Amino acid sequence: MQVCPVWARELPALMPLPLRLRADGFAAICDAVVSQQISTHAAAAIAARMAAAGLSGEAAIAGAGDDALRAAGLSRPKIRYLRGIAEAGIDWDALRDLPDDEVIARLTALPGIGRWTADIYLKFALGRADAFAAGDLALAEAARLLYGLNERPGPSALTALAAPWRPWRAVAARALWAYYRKAKGREGIR
Repeated sequence: MQVCPVWARELPALMPLPLRLRADGFAAICDAVVSQQISTHAAAAIAARMAAAGLSGEAAIAGAGDDALRAAGLSRPKIRYLRGIAEAGIDWDALRDLPDDEVIARLTALPGIGRWTADIYLKFALGRADAFAAGDLALAEAARLLYGLNERPGPSALTALAAPWRPWRAVAARALWAYYRKAKGREGIR
């Protein structure tokens, strides 16, 4: 087995890698939607305000007024997404037994869920070993820094870079996020 010299040099200083697994279901997808396109600090603050206001669970989100959801920090689009997901009647338990591609197809059919959110759910809520959110900016920035690239790789280029890491790309993602934390002094994922 060959070892990548870049990882061989950097990985020991990153250990142990945070696992960050969380319970699957609506709460996990809600957390992923809240975290879309904002800093980890902002996402944590919104999640805390939602918890303090009792805005957890599908019934609470579906029944909450716009003012209460906005007061927690949710944007209008995220309010629409979370309500749509809460009202979709997803069988979260059934997702556990489906192949990755089927989980992605079912999740991306929901409002506000794209490939990044589906990949984040696969990795953190379902613990899938090969889940890799190629559209994640922190992963791309970490790869740029780690491999000395001139620019941040886009999703296609990052997917190609990650191909040798199959079927353990989720572990590689954990290492890249740890490298991002080391290089930037802040978290790249919640």
